[in-house]
Amino acid sequence: MCRFALYMGRPIPVSSLVTTPSNSIIHQSFHSHERKEPLNGDGFGLAWYADGHTYPGTFREVTPAWNSLNLSQLSRVTTTPCLLAHVRAATPGLPVHQLNCHPFAWTRFSFMHNGSLGGFKGIRRKLLATLDDESFNMIKGTTDSEHLFALFVQAYREAVGTASTELQRMKDALVVAISTAEGLWREAGIAEESALNLAVSDGRRAVVSRYVSVPGADGPSLYYHVGRSYVCDKGECHMVAPADNPPSAVIVSSEPLSEDLGWTPVPPNHVVCIDDDFSYEIEPIGTLR
Repeated sequence: MCRFALYMGRPIPVSSLVTTPSNSIIHQSFHSHERKEPLNGDGFGLAWYADGHTYPGTFREVTPAWNSLNLSQLSRVTTTPCLLAHVRAATPGLPVHQLNCHPFAWTRFSFMHNGSLGGFKGIRRKLLATLDDESFNMIKGTTDSEHLFALFVQAYREAVGTASTELQRMKDALVVAISTAEGLWREAGIAEESALNLAVSDGRRAVVSRYVSVPGADGPSLYYHVGRSYVCDKGECHMVAPADNPPSAVIVSSEPLSEDLGWTPVPPNHVVCIDDDFSYEIEPIGTLR
């Protein structure tokens, strides 16, 4: 299991998620509050979008986040309207390697995962067989997470003209990725639970899932927080309430980053859909095929 946070809104310093909050992503790398094992020290990564650039920048390392001077310095001086931050606790049996650190990127999309695809080793060959050449060749590492990203990319490309909006197309593709993986999981008769908290963004929109394959189970934690802006001052962070205006900042995070009110759990087997105007919906994933 891992921990992650996604931000969309007015440009903020990367440090506002990564270093400054009382339960920042760096803090969650060595003392997460909602995991039985509090360490997430098998690498970290960022994906962020800069004004005027369509594709994200990424920074990924295998060192623990708490031990990275470069991460502290980068996050202090970099601002962005869209950030994905991730600290990794590697699935047993998968190597700690830079290629396996999240977030992953393909063209304008960035992607990260908290959880695991049950019985991945037993279905990996069949999963790869479902991919066309472009999706197959985008996989560089060995994680279940990157294979799930490839399923999303293929479903997204195949969905041309099938959705009413770009956000709906992204949501549909993510659900298809989950459904395809779970179809292989069931076909193989695997009893191991899948937990698929997946986050994907194109820099203007985002979809984040909280999915667990066992009915009634909670799976990894996930929260969202909305407001006018997320502000950090003198080491204290909070979301400024939107008053009567629509929100202009949305955070989706494995755990609340700060102690202010407003962090709301995402129900299991739901997705958070954030549009380019920062409007958002919490929707059930629905019945998987």
